[in-house]
Amino acid sequence: MKKTFLRILFLWGLIIFFFAAPSWAGGLYINEFATPSMGTAGAGAQAWADNASTAFFNPAGMTQIDGKELMLGGGLIYTDIKFDPAPDTPVAGGDGGNAGSLAPLISTFYVHSLSDDLKLGLDLISLSAAVLDYDDNWAGRRQCLNTKIFTVTLHPSLAYRVNNWLSIAGGVGLIYGELELELAGRDPGRKITIDGDDLEYTFNLNALFEMSDRTRLGVVYWSEADLNFSGDVQQQPSGQQAGVDTALPLPQWARAGIYHEINDYVALLGSIGWEDWSSLENVNISLASASAALPRNWEDTWHFAAGVHYRLSKPMLLQFGIAYDTSPVDAEDRTADMPVDRQIRYTIGTQFEKSEKLTIGCTLEYVDLGDAEINNSNPNNGLIGEYKNNDMFALVINFNWKF
Repeated sequence: MKKTFLRILFLWGLIIFFFAAPSWAGGLYINEFATPSMGTAGAGAQAWADNASTAFFNPAGMTQIDGKELMLGGGLIYTDIKFDPAPDTPVAGGDGGNAGSLAPLISTFYVHSLSDDLKLGLDLISLSAAVLDYDDNWAGRRQCLNTKIFTVTLHPSLAYRVNNWLSIAGGVGLIYGELELELAGRDPGRKITIDGDDLEYTFNLNALFEMSDRTRLGVVYWSEADLNFSGDVQQQPSGQQAGVDTALPLPQWARAGIYHEINDYVALLGSIGWEDWSSLENVNISLASASAALPRNWEDTWHFAAGVHYRLSKPMLLQFGIAYDTSPVDAEDRTADMPVDRQIRYTIGTQFEKSEKLTIGCTLEYVDLGDAEINNSNPNNGLIGEYKNNDMFALVINFNWKF
């Protein structure tokens, strides 16, 4: 039985590796993990601690889990991303077409009780991902033709109940990342491609405060991971190639969440978070003979989310949520390879207890990704305009088993 379970977990990890979802939240981090907390746009995920996904959202919440639990989540994400170049944009060209795509979303979480007070957790997710694919002749081709940023994180953690109101936890995230960026050169027909990969680690510290039987407060902190994508830079059609290192930090972040049951039918959830995106001041690119710092000038972002649980009956829970992430960058510094703006998430979800052992959930999400205005008048590689379409839609399901 144990060997079968480990084989299933390993296979699921391979699936996640090859099918990570193209989306972002504040900065380049994503909020879409196909978990029950998506039903409240992530609000209160650090304090709810009702299922195996707490192994990621707040490992300290694993002390609320009895026995063993396994969650598998999956779904589809569709992004509709279309740019509207201004008449005075420096490089003539089209609008790039729809740079978005349709992609699967997959995740897994597991909690194992070593004792009543000591819990072990493991989750396999993508913390950060982005995919953009523009037409070759568009106005921003000297900034970006294609962008692929992908990470997969294996996160083991350990939680301990200190007393009847405090649980603490810690974990280590092993992050594998891949980067690919393609842009057009100044000469007609020339393309430059940069690609690379890296393996880094991060750590996290967590706490859960049980204020009462109906109220919990959770606090989560993750450290920075400095990804240094080692790979190649290649020019086409000449075929010239050289080794390259591209440094891109995934910054430290912290979130706090609250879960409060008003009565047996209604619960309120909320979260506030901070992400240290000011660490992305430059993207540093190094060759054997030279190096360059590409200015980004990003700023820290803030995350706010609020949600409601309404229990229609014992087996059925309805969820509603809204979340807001501030923009990390101004129009003067925004680029077409990372056109991140403020984001607003609207979600509705449901959780259905099919049996004492199995709960099935479903969430529908719409994300307004903002206008993402770009105002760069550089005559060589500038771009002026905004995204007339910048939307994301997600439909996910999850299964949580108790053993």
